[in-house]
Amino acid sequence: MTAIKHALQRDIFTPNDERLLSIVNVCKAGKKKRNCFLCATVTTERPVQVNVVKVKKSDKGDFYKRQTAWALRDLAVVDAKDAIKENPEFDLHFDKVYKWVASSSAEKNTFISCIWKLNQRYLKKKIDFMNVSAQLLEESVPSGENQNVAGGDEEVVDEYQELNAREEQDIEIMMEGCEYAISNAEAFADKLSRELQVLDGANIQSIMASEKQVNILMKLLDEALKEVDQIEVKLSSYEEMLQSVKEQMDQISESNHLIHLSNTNNLKLLSEIEFLVNHMDLAKGHIKALQEGDLSSSRGIEACTNAADALLQCMNVALQPGHDMLHAVQQQQQRFSDLREQFARRLASHLNNVFVQQGYDQSSTLAQHSVELTLPNHHPFHRDLLRYAKLMEWLKNTDYGKYEGLTRNYMDYLSRLYEREIKEFFEVAKIKMTGASKEGKKFATLPRKESAVKQETESLHGSSGKLTGSTSSLNKLSVQSSGSRRSQSSSLLDMGNMSTSDLDVADRTKFDKIFEQVLSELEPLCLSEQDFISKFFKLQQHLSLPGTAVGDAEEMDGGVLSRSHNPGGPQSISSENHMIRQMMIKIFRCVEPELNNLIALGDKIDSFHSLYMLVKMSHHVWTAQNVDPTSFLSTTLGNVLVTVKRNFDKCISNQIKLMEDVKISKKSKVGILPFVAEFEEFAALAESIFKNAERRGDLDKAYLKLIRGVFTNVEKVANESQKTPRDVVMMENFHHIFATLSRLKISCLEAEKKEAKQKYTDHLQCYVIYSLGQPLEKLNHFFEGVEARVAQGVREEEVSYQLAFNKQELRKVIKEYPGKEVKKGLDNLYKKVDKHLCEEENLLQVVWHLMQDEFIRQYKHFEGLIARCYPGSGITMEFTIQDILDYFSSIAQSH
Repeated sequence: MTAIKHALQRDIFTPNDERLLSIVNVCKAGKKKRNCFLCATVTTERPVQVNVVKVKKSDKGDFYKRQTAWALRDLAVVDAKDAIKENPEFDLHFDKVYKWVASSSAEKNTFISCIWKLNQRYLKKKIDFMNVSAQLLEESVPSGENQNVAGGDEEVVDEYQELNAREEQDIEIMMEGCEYAISNAEAFADKLSRELQVLDGANIQSIMASEKQVNILMKLLDEALKEVDQIEVKLSSYEEMLQSVKEQMDQISESNHLIHLSNTNNLKLLSEIEFLVNHMDLAKGHIKALQEGDLSSSRGIEACTNAADALLQCMNVALQPGHDMLHAVQQQQQRFSDLREQFARRLASHLNNVFVQQGYDQSSTLAQHSVELTLPNHHPFHRDLLRYAKLMEWLKNTDYGKYEGLTRNYMDYLSRLYEREIKEFFEVAKIKMTGASKEGKKFATLPRKESAVKQETESLHGSSGKLTGSTSSLNKLSVQSSGSRRSQSSSLLDMGNMSTSDLDVADRTKFDKIFEQVLSELEPLCLSEQDFISKFFKLQQHLSLPGTAVGDAEEMDGGVLSRSHNPGGPQSISSENHMIRQMMIKIFRCVEPELNNLIALGDKIDSFHSLYMLVKMSHHVWTAQNVDPTSFLSTTLGNVLVTVKRNFDKCISNQIKLMEDVKISKKSKVGILPFVAEFEEFAALAESIFKNAERRGDLDKAYLKLIRGVFTNVEKVANESQKTPRDVVMMENFHHIFATLSRLKISCLEAEKKEAKQKYTDHLQCYVIYSLGQPLEKLNHFFEGVEARVAQGVREEEVSYQLAFNKQELRKVIKEYPGKEVKKGLDNLYKKVDKHLCEEENLLQVVWHLMQDEFIRQYKHFEGLIARCYPGSGITMEFTIQDILDYFSSIAQSH
C-alpha cells in the first residue's frame, strides 16, 4: 500500500501541487468488484484546499488516472454503518450518496480518521460522522510523538514552512562559498558550528561592554523621576487654587440661569395676559348694543350684528390649557354667556313680533287683490327681514333652541297668511273661469241647463262628454240627414253638450289664460319664498340630480327640525335641503289641494280643458325641474301634473267609450258619423294647443287610441246600418278621416292616414261595382254563359254553333238594350247613388265618374267577346262608347 501511495503521489498529485495524506482501497457496494482508490489530499499553495479524489487503474495499461474529485467542504455526512462491529462498508454524502466497501476495516477507519482531522484543521465545518466510534475520533486528536501515519503526515504539514525568496538567496550564497557543502556535509556542518561559536562570543563581549552605559541610563531615569515628583506637587497646588475659582463660576452661572428663567417666565406671562385681554375683552359699545340696541332701525341692526359677531369671537377664542381655571377668565365667560342669553331672548322676541305684524299687514292688502287675479307681493317683507339674516345665523350657531322656535313660529304665522291669500286667489280664479260674480251669480257664460249648473256648483269632480256629448245623450243619438243632423247638434247643445260647430273658443282661450296666470303667479311666489327661507334661516340649497327622491311630507311640529339638527356640528347640506322642503310644505300646504280643485273645476266645465292644462302644467314642471328638481315647487307641480295627465287619459277613455255606445237610426242615412267629425275637431284643437309643447308624446298616444277607436266603431256602425249601404258608410267616413289627417299632417298617424286612404279606395270600388251591378243584365248573363263554354274547352270561334249562344240569340238579347233604355237605367242609378251619399263629403261626382269608367270597361269586354266568338257576323251593340259618355254627362248636368 505504501508503494502505491508513493506512486500516486509521484504520478498524479505532485504535478497538480497536491500532497496525498490518506488512501483506501474500495469498490462500489452491490456491483461488480472493480477496485479503485479514494484519496484525501491537500494543496501545497495557500489557501489550502482539501479534496477527496477517486483514482482508478487505466484499462489500457498499469498506470493510474484521476477520475473524480470532490471538495471536502461539499461533504455533508460520513456514515461508518456500525460503530461497534467491524464493517468495511461506509457512505459518503456529497451531492448524492456514494456507497463504498473498503478492502479492510482498518483502512476504512484510518481514512475516516484522516477526514475528521482535515475537517477540524481546515474547514471547521460541521460534518456529521454517523456510526463512528468515539474512541476512533479521540485517538485521532494529535498527542506528542505517538501518532499514526496519517497523524505524522499532518504534523509535517503543520511544521513545514516554505522559504521566502531572501532566505533562498542567503542559502545559495553560503553554499557557493563552500563548494564541498554538497559533497562533504559533515565538514560543512563543522564549519557552520565554529562560526556560530565565534558569533556567540562576540555577542557576550558586546553585552559586557554595554553595562556601563546601562548604569548611566539608570541614573538619568532616577533624576527624571524626581523632576516628575516636583511637577506633580506644583500641579496639585494649582488644582486647589482652581477649585475655588470653579465654585465661584458655578454660582455665577446658576444665578444667570435663574435670571434668564425669570425673564422668560415674565415674557410668557405678559404674552398670555395680552392674549386674554385682546381676545376676551368686549368693547363697551358692543355690550351696550347687545343690551339696549335698537333692532328696528338699520343702524341699530348693523350695530347689534357687529356686537353679536364680536361676542361670538370672544366666546369661541381658543384658550390654552389652564386658562379656564383662571378666576378672571371664568368670570368673563359667564358674563359672555349672560350677554348671549339676554340678546338671544331679545332678538327672538323682536322677530316674533315682526312675524305677527307681517300677518296683519298682509291681511289688510287682501281686499285689493280679491278682484284681480294676482297674489300679494311679499318682497318688501322679505327685504325687511333679510336685514336680520346675519343675526339669524348668529342665533343658529349660539342658541339653536331659540333658532328652532323662531323657525316654527315663522312657519305657523306664514302658513296661515299664505293659506288665506292662496284660497282667496283661487276663489277669484274659479269665479273668472265660471263667469260668475263673487256674490254667487249663476254660471251664465256656458250654454247649459240649470240643473247642470247646479250640479257643477255642488261638485267639482267628473267630466262631461266634451267630444261627443254625455253618455245618456249618445244613447239616444241617431244618424239623420245632413239638415236633421244640424238640428240634432242644436238640440244636443241645449241638453248641456257643446258640439263642434257651436263650441265657444273664446271660453277655452279665457280658461287657458286664467290657468296660465294662476301658475305664473304661484311660481314666483314659491321660488321667492324658498329663496328667502334659504337666505334668512341660513340653509344651504344643494341642487340634486333629476329623479332624486323627495322626502315624505312630515308634520312640522318641531320634531323635524330637531331631527335634522346635529348638536355640536353644522348641518349637512342634504339635511338642510330636507329642512327647506319641509318648511315649504308646511307654509304652502294648501297649494296642491287648491290646484287639484281648480283642475277638477276646469275639467268639469269642459273636458277639453285637460289639453290646455296638460300643456301649461308640463311647461311649468319642466321649467321648475331645470331650476331645482327637488324643490317644493317642482315636487308639487309634478304631483299636480300626474292628476292632469290622469284627467287627460280619462277624457280620452271616455271618448272611446262614447264612440262604442253610439246608436244609429234605422230610417235615415248615416253620412259622416258624429265622432268622426268630432275627432277632426279634437285633432285640430290639440294641434293648436300642443304646438311646441314639451309633452307631445302624451298627445301622440291619445291620437293612436282615438284613431283606433274611430276605425273600429266606423266599421261597427257600417255593419249595423240598414238604410245606408255598408260601403257608403265606410267610404264617406274614411274619406273624411283621410282628408283630416292629410290637412293636419300629424306625424304619428302617417300609417293610419295610409290605412284610411286604402279603406276609402277599397270601399269606393266595392260600392261602384255593387251599385252599377249589371246594367245590361240579360246581355251579361248571355256572355257569362259564353265564357263558361270557353272555360269548359269549347273554342271561341265555335261558340256560335251552340244552340243557346248562336248569333240569333245574341241579336235578340242586344235588341232588348237600345240606347234609350240604357240612359233611363243610368238615370235611375244616379238618383239611387244621390240618395245614398251625403252632401258633406261631395263624393257624388267621384262615384259617378268611376261608374262611367266601370260601365265602359264592361262595354269593351262585351265587344271583345263578340269579336272573338262571333267573328265576321257584323253584330254590334245598339249604342257606342261615345253614346255612353253622352248619357253620363247629360245625367250629371240634369241633376
